[in-house]
Amino acid sequence: MPVRSEQAHSALVIDDAATQDFRVHRSVLVDPAILERERRAVFDVCWLYAGHESEIPQPGDFRTRSVAGRPILFSRDSQGRARVFLNTCRHRGATVCRESQGNARLYFCFYHGWSYNRDGELVGVPGADAYPAGFDKKAHGLAEPPRTESYRGFVFVNFDASAMPLDEYLAGAKEYIDLVLDQSPSGEMEIIRGTQDYDIKANWKLLVENSFDDYHLLTTHKTWLDYLRKSGVEMKPPEQGHLLPTHGVGKALGNGHAVIDNVNFRGRPVARWIPIYGEQAKPEIERLRAELVARLGEARAARVADTNRNLVIFPNLVINDGSSVTVRTFHPVSADLMRVRAWALGPRDETPAARAVRLDSFLTFYGPGGFATPDDVEALEAVQAGISATWREVPWSVMTRGIAKPGEQLNTDELHLRAFWKQWDRLMNGARPGP
Repeated sequence: MPVRSEQAHSALVIDDAATQDFRVHRSVLVDPAILERERRAVFDVCWLYAGHESEIPQPGDFRTRSVAGRPILFSRDSQGRARVFLNTCRHRGATVCRESQGNARLYFCFYHGWSYNRDGELVGVPGADAYPAGFDKKAHGLAEPPRTESYRGFVFVNFDASAMPLDEYLAGAKEYIDLVLDQSPSGEMEIIRGTQDYDIKANWKLLVENSFDDYHLLTTHKTWLDYLRKSGVEMKPPEQGHLLPTHGVGKALGNGHAVIDNVNFRGRPVARWIPIYGEQAKPEIERLRAELVARLGEARAARVADTNRNLVIFPNLVINDGSSVTVRTFHPVSADLMRVRAWALGPRDETPAARAVRLDSFLTFYGPGGFATPDDVEALEAVQAGISATWREVPWSVMTRGIAKPGEQLNTDELHLRAFWKQWDRLMNGARPGP
């Protein structure tokens, strides 16, 4: 039975600077009506991640996936351009390409046989002579989202034709994307073959919170931390101060994007060797570090290698640049169910030895059977179950950690979570994306 929230959209987030009170009404995590509002107010107007150009290196390469409930065909056209088409036939609407990936010269709709070329043009109509003289195949090519733009290989779509440019929308998030790309000597990164694809029985916004919430690290991921300690990894507790001498900070980056920016202790493959990688990985990691210093200088190399970051690009793209680089996106299926897809990202020109260390890190921590993901899934599903049963009696979630601090916020504070919720609240109340 649908939940009916007694709160107007304007009362779903309380942000009272005078009393240092910040709360989120728990109905936003269970109410189907709020999800329907989100589909229009958030997902239809924000830039959404479609894929990385490296996934489609050759003309005719394609990937099919769903973005904001729309089936899309992410492909490389005959001119070598990355394109996004709506994967629906212009005749009766059937899905045209039903394979998850591949290379195609033509896309055939199995229903009535209409066919489209790599550029999305309608090129084949069985029994075309039965159509009237005014029927024009040029007017019936595959439709495209109103806007498709990219930033350094990351391709986004927007279903709002009047949306601000992607470069402006990304705001301060670009600095952190650039830090990821600086790991590559050529500046080119690629999605590594293989996809993590799973569902979580929880509201999609809970995974946004979880993705850059370091407050839960010591309890939820105790098994992982114990494993690191036993492997000889030195870890220091959080403390207030500037980023590099301490543990980490949380930052708002504009337009709802935010990040936790941490001193690295997980042993990133571009940073330093730690015992969990094995003795054989030590020379390769030392070589990678030396290359960074030679190419970027000591200061920039330290920024790239000695810090890690969990970046949330509003509303639903996460780039975790820690023990490996993970690109993760997720979309709501219902108010209490989301579908998650994640990929490993690495330098295109890294050696097989470096790639092996990277993939081991990707699977060990973020993999579906790794140390972190099962913990997080269990935690989010427990939150969803608890809130679904008690949101009327316990209607508010408190999000005030660190709110009284006059300056820098730690990664274990909640400034970055509040940045997401403030933007969410603005959009749900009719504002357009932007500052």
